[in-house]
Amino acid sequence: MKLNKRIYLYFLLLVVAIAAMIVLRNVLGGPGKLPVVPRDYKEIMASGELNVVTDYNSIGYYVSGDSTRGFQLEMMEALEKEWGIKVNLFLENSLDDNLKGLLYHRYDLVARNIPVNTQLKDDVSFTDPLVLNKQVLVQRKAFYNDSIQPVRQQLQLAKSTIHVAKDSPAILRLKNLSHEIGDTIFIKEDPVYEVEQLVMMVAAGDIDFTVCDERVARHLSMTLPEIDVETDISFTQLESWAVRRNSPVLLDSLNSWLERFMSTQTFKSIYDRYL
Repeated sequence: MKLNKRIYLYFLLLVVAIAAMIVLRNVLGGPGKLPVVPRDYKEIMASGELNVVTDYNSIGYYVSGDSTRGFQLEMMEALEKEWGIKVNLFLENSLDDNLKGLLYHRYDLVARNIPVNTQLKDDVSFTDPLVLNKQVLVQRKAFYNDSIQPVRQQLQLAKSTIHVAKDSPAILRLKNLSHEIGDTIFIKEDPVYEVEQLVMMVAAGDIDFTVCDERVARHLSMTLPEIDVETDISFTQLESWAVRRNSPVLLDSLNSWLERFMSTQTFKSIYDRYL
């Protein structure tokens, strides 16, 4: 009898524990469940705070001496002033983590230059484009590479190993390029280093190739004379910010603001400073 009561008690506790886990997952969000409470423009304005994530690099957001600078930072400061709310800016370099945080309501906006592609459109909504960009191959110049001439034809990348940051947007392009040239390109995702560190590793001769946005690559080439950034990997691409698909009013409001702001001298000054 005591054994049966103990089994019944254990079974009851198990049911309670499972029920509690389900409730917590519904409230907090998790891999299989998004939060129940919507958060669109109305809820954001009512809270007085917009949660934004961006990446840390030499153009979008970086530290210079005692101050912070960057294209994305100044855009968020302009938006904060226009909307009269507080922008909470988070730094997280992994695009995959950015998008997961967006879907699980940790962030309301991913404010980084994301190449617009059909694969991502299934999960998020993109704002109107902010910039045009393309991806380039970063390699060493012949003078710094035992007189080996830089790759100029994409076919020459067959059987090459290209290092990229984990979850880099360049991975999809490199996989497509591998199909286009009809040969294997070995893609090595680095779980530790981000793109700018990988570019420095190319300059130092630790690795041979990485892929980088052209604007960032040209910016880095001014301080890294060893690198060559003249070989395109992609066509010119539209780059935008991202919001959740269930935040249509936020998307419309951002697009409306961008349309107005991008025609101002303030935006032109920000653009010229960083891009």
